[in-house]
This record gives sequence, C-alpha cells and structure tokens, in this order.
Amino acid sequence: MKLYGYHDEGLPTERINPVELSEVTLVATPSELRKIAVFLESAAKTMDSMGKNYGHEHLADRDRSFTSSPHLVVAGVD
Repeated sequence: MKLYGYHDEGLPTERINPVELSEVTLVATPSELRKIAVFLESAAKTMDSMGKNYGHEHLADRDRSFTSSPHLVVAGVD
C-alpha cells in the first residue's frame, strides 16, 4: 500500500502533483469513520470483481455527505 496526498495550495487538484506520504491522520467523527469503512469495503469488493480493470473511486461520489470534505480516493494497484 502507498499513500499519496496533495498540499492545499488553492489550485485545482489536477494542477498539483501528488506526494507520497509516510503517515495519514483522519480527524473524523465516529459516524464519518463508519461511512468511510463502508466505502472502503465496497471499493475492495469492486476491486475484487474488476481485477486489473479497476481504476479508482472517490468517496464523495459514493456518499454526498463528503462533497465538501478533502477528497478520499481509492486506486487499484498496477
């Protein structure tokens, strides 16, 4: 597993280069953590079923309550 992130520089995400991270801290409520867990489990099942064809999924696309949160993206392993 690798973790990547973007520094919030006020630019669109597509204009910022990702940086590999050594640690991630989630500051979230228990409810938010449960929703993230549901998303991760769903992403794992989709990844299992799609295999190498799996690209990526965004949490906010699956749960609109995260629309204004930082983007959480799960990507398949190459």
